[in-house]
Amino acid sequence: MSQQLLELAVKAKDFQSHRVIDNVEFSIGQGQVVSLVGPSGCGKSTLLRIVAALDTDYQGEVRIKDEKPHLHSRDVGFIFQEPRLLPWLTVAENVGFDLGRAGGKHPRVHELLAEVGLADFANAYPKQLSGGMAQRAAIARGLFTQPSLLLLDEPFSAVDAFTRMRLQDLLLSIASHHGTTLLLVTHDVNESAYLSDRVIVMASRPGRISGDVSIDLPRPRDRRNPKLAGKEADILTLLNGGSHDYLDISEELAQSTTANQPLMISRFNFAY
Repeated sequence: MSQQLLELAVKAKDFQSHRVIDNVEFSIGQGQVVSLVGPSGCGKSTLLRIVAALDTDYQGEVRIKDEKPHLHSRDVGFIFQEPRLLPWLTVAENVGFDLGRAGGKHPRVHELLAEVGLADFANAYPKQLSGGMAQRAAIARGLFTQPSLLLLDEPFSAVDAFTRMRLQDLLLSIASHHGTTLLLVTHDVNESAYLSDRVIVMASRPGRISGDVSIDLPRPRDRRNPKLAGKEADILTLLNGGSHDYLDISEELAQSTTANQPLMISRFNFAY
């Protein structure tokens, strides 16, 4: 049996006559946090859909725990860019929705709501939550089935920078507590480096892997760590096709770090 939780080898994925993914292969070990970074249209979200068995029209093979993924697997959770909470259900009912409306009374729902800081909002409705609170509820819902693998498609892009940082730390804490493996799609280079054990950088036309950056820094991480800035520069170099011709980002990051400022590099986040 394989020692990897996820093994993916997508030889080709086409939309009509247009090839969007070409020979993308990688594996993820149990408990790892891995980010997919690349320009829009390179197939990042499509890869998540393939892993979740939401898209089966491709050439290749995907294995989760040595088995082919299937739709509605309780072993795979999915968190989207928007919380996608059902407005007519309470927060607790949304989190336990896998078991139907009565799932809101399951003991694990209240344990998860306590973990994400929403214990006092179990009976509230989504319209009563802020954006960050709604996304915390979505994280709790994604973990309700106790999945081995949690897929996240730009989960924090719709919230402000401060809320995003808090949600990032919350996600890491909860994933570590539950032993959950994370596969994250993001356009934010800082986010990918801060969260991940590895960052897989993709190029487009068609989508393919251009590099794999290991982030071998201890946790919890300091966002001002110059070594983290160096990893961000490595990711940016791969995004730029291996060229360093982009404002000398490594020097700018180093100066930001020296000035004891958080590494806020939104203008380098490649959000095409």
